[in-house]
Amino acid sequence: MKVSLTEKSSIDEIRARFDADVERFSNLETGQSATIDAQLVLDLVARSTTLHLQPGGRILDLGCGAGNFTLRVLQEVSPLDCDLVDLSTPMLERAYARVSDSGRAGEVATHASDLRALDFPDQSFDAILAAAVLHHLRDDADWEDVFTKLHRWLKPGVRLYVSDLLLFEDAHIQELMWARYGDYLVSLGGADYRDKVFAYIEKEDSPRSLPYQLRLLDRSGFSGWEVLHRNSVFGCYVGLK
Repeated sequence: MKVSLTEKSSIDEIRARFDADVERFSNLETGQSATIDAQLVLDLVARSTTLHLQPGGRILDLGCGAGNFTLRVLQEVSPLDCDLVDLSTPMLERAYARVSDSGRAGEVATHASDLRALDFPDQSFDAILAAAVLHHLRDDADWEDVFTKLHRWLKPGVRLYVSDLLLFEDAHIQELMWARYGDYLVSLGGADYRDKVFAYIEKEDSPRSLPYQLRLLDRSGFSGWEVLHRNSVFGCYVGLK
């Protein structure tokens, strides 16, 4: 049974799940296993940042989890000042420790916050990373407001990197790709694991299609975009300011 937007998990419920799941998000070698091609996407994003990011810059990692994306970027470009954002305080504590201990970061700041409640001065960041976080946005107003903020927070000429769960607008293709994702989850942990992941996605997440998000980039003032990778119901793209 489909869960409506008003019935989705609350912020407190989402926070509690991630508070109890820090270890699963703390492996830089594999990334998040439930995400197809997690390691490839980490590498693609990190290497892409070298095209514009310079040592001494400042990055924002939204929904940072245990810090994998920031750590991988720091392997390519350092030192960088790092702002880490997550709902979960245990996640932030782990991310702060890992990023600080890397020896590659400049100043490290943490923000325990819902993405929608954040605000920063205009043109604060040289790159923004948003990995597996935007699918927690709910209605169109949420999406419009957040993309407007992301554009405003970036300096001119730099980039937003998004990696996330993505829907297909064609229902038949969505059904096909969702079944393919289910097969992938079964290969990781069996049918029970697949059912567990599908259940929390249905309850917790409200992803949008790739075309929806690319159109939103255009409306928010981004000058262009590129799709870095797509496999089944996961994808990664960059927004150019």
